[in-house]
Amino acid sequence: MGELAAAMGVQKGSLYSLTASKQELLYEALREGATAFHAGLDGIPEELPAGEKIRLALRAHLRVVAEQLDVATVFIREWRYLEGERRDEFVAERRRYEERLRALFREGRDRGELRSDLDEGAAALLALSAANWAYTWLDPGRDTDELADRFTAILVDGIRGYATR
Repeated sequence: MGELAAAMGVQKGSLYSLTASKQELLYEALREGATAFHAGLDGIPEELPAGEKIRLALRAHLRVVAEQLDVATVFIREWRYLEGERRDEFVAERRRYEERLRALFREGRDRGELRSDLDEGAAALLALSAANWAYTWLDPGRDTDELADRFTAILVDGIRGYATR
């Protein structure tokens, strides 16, 4: 809280007049991150092929990381410090986001666009791991569409065309 107050140019006690606790502040930052990441998925048209949806999902995810680096960093790393019911609620929200990505890989598998033996859970975790780690090296404000397209080429094209059925 001291570092936050110093960055904002206010007294530490002033922050407590704006929020009930550090937990409340953390929770609000996490909700902001969840909202941003889900909004990216919400904007993907349903009628597109699964591979294109995955590409747009990675674009949206990396865009949030680049444009809202602080929020994304808290969403990806700091949620572990949340306690009690709010932690449970946030973990459920993270899982919902992960499930939405798994569903894209599942759709691709079920429609024959991706390999028929694809483990959609592992594929989604691999994609998320690659995209989430970007907060450590991505320059804030960087245009991330080309990077997301490269990730998609490696992830999706690398699991396409090896169907076992």
